[in-house]
Amino acid sequence: MNIPTGWQIDIGLEIHAQLNTKSKIFSGASTLFGSEPNSQASAVDLALPGVLPVVNEAVYAKAVRFGLGVSADISRVSAFDRKNYFYPDLPKGYQITQMDLPIVSGGHIDILLEDSTEKRIRITRAHLEEDAGKSLHEAFDRYTGIDLNRAGTPLLEIVSEPDIKSAFEAVAYARKIHQLVTYLNICDGDMSQGSLRFDANVSVRREDSDTLGVRTETKNLNSFRFLERAIYYETVRQIDRLEAGRSVAQETRLYDHNKDETRPMRSKETATDYRYFPEPDLLPVIITDETIAKIKAEMPELPTQRQQRFIEDFNLAATDAALLANDRNLADYFEATIKNSQDPILSANWIKVELLGHLNRDAVSITDSPVSAIQLGDLVALIQAGTISGKIAKDVFAALWTGETSSAATYIEQHDLHQLSDPSALEPLIFDILKANPKQLEQLRSGKDKLMGFFVGQVMKQTQGKANPQEVNNIIKRLLQETV
Repeated sequence: MNIPTGWQIDIGLEIHAQLNTKSKIFSGASTLFGSEPNSQASAVDLALPGVLPVVNEAVYAKAVRFGLGVSADISRVSAFDRKNYFYPDLPKGYQITQMDLPIVSGGHIDILLEDSTEKRIRITRAHLEEDAGKSLHEAFDRYTGIDLNRAGTPLLEIVSEPDIKSAFEAVAYARKIHQLVTYLNICDGDMSQGSLRFDANVSVRREDSDTLGVRTETKNLNSFRFLERAIYYETVRQIDRLEAGRSVAQETRLYDHNKDETRPMRSKETATDYRYFPEPDLLPVIITDETIAKIKAEMPELPTQRQQRFIEDFNLAATDAALLANDRNLADYFEATIKNSQDPILSANWIKVELLGHLNRDAVSITDSPVSAIQLGDLVALIQAGTISGKIAKDVFAALWTGETSSAATYIEQHDLHQLSDPSALEPLIFDILKANPKQLEQLRSGKDKLMGFFVGQVMKQTQGKANPQEVNNIIKRLLQETV
């Protein structure tokens, strides 16, 4: 994506991560996704007269986990405030959030740039708040429907400093946040269900200027691709306006992915416009050093730590270790596989080629894989033991994937797929193949080693993939030294 020269871009992201609690932040209503509209809105969520919020204790531990994961300061005292504004899907007329005393302050995320160098993005704060409901503009003709199932859903809003300088960096940062919150098991990260949403604050200025430009905020981006496209469009739009001698309005905008453009939503409010004041119905919460120490002791291994362990303990290549450690569920699958296979490198190869290939082809997540880690581990162990060849193993994997069998060993036995490794059985066959291809044999004798692959392929074809390739190589080399 080409940005006009002579300009610098300043981007800050606000990321809303839905905390994966069973109930909402201030009521006992369920947070389950996909229920009938308004079936999960309690009296508290509906703001009926006389109701009072009660904070869900579980949200604090999850927020502290995140703070520890980004090396931030954990506030020993945090409190809620009221953010006042009117919108149809906000029944109370205000949102309960944290303004003056957020639970997490500071911290950072390190990202990799396009040239593979590392850059640190500072985090300003992360605070707890409740989500609003949802306006359904297409559900009824000439009307807007209001679904309050999401009202009161617990969110952790993660605010970055304007350290991000391109759409690429924004996506890299957003991916790292997604990876972290899923690894920490505080958010499922499912953007299709709204569990992770991005607001992008974008401004531009001349390269020689030290003053930040007027920023716009593009809200509710729910995919990495939309985040990238919205930032790119907004950057070019602002630069075009300034180069034409026009001004940029401070406003909130929405991204239309069908038209690939942003458009105005409302003028950008300031903190003063929201008339923040302390939430009178909720007392400040004190988190002790002992509580923080307990949460820290229970922290899972983070992605960078796991990647390094995969390299050191299993001798994986750095690229393979990064691929496997990038997703917590995939990393768990890999470690479960090698418990059975006892071969980390071969297991890693099968996961990245066959397993991920099938998952991508059928649009299946690793958690829903038809082939379990135990099944794949058993299959890899059979390859390693020489029971079957890699070629036959692909057929066995396909049978496991489709559910034709639940056991690699049983399928091999039923279909007589055992690898042929007996030299006395293979040698006559190889001898005949060599004699039947005199031209290729002569080329092989003259030093054209690539012809070895031709002969191995012929043997594999004759044996329907059952021959042991290494044993075939050994026999061919021995026969070449003899008179064929």
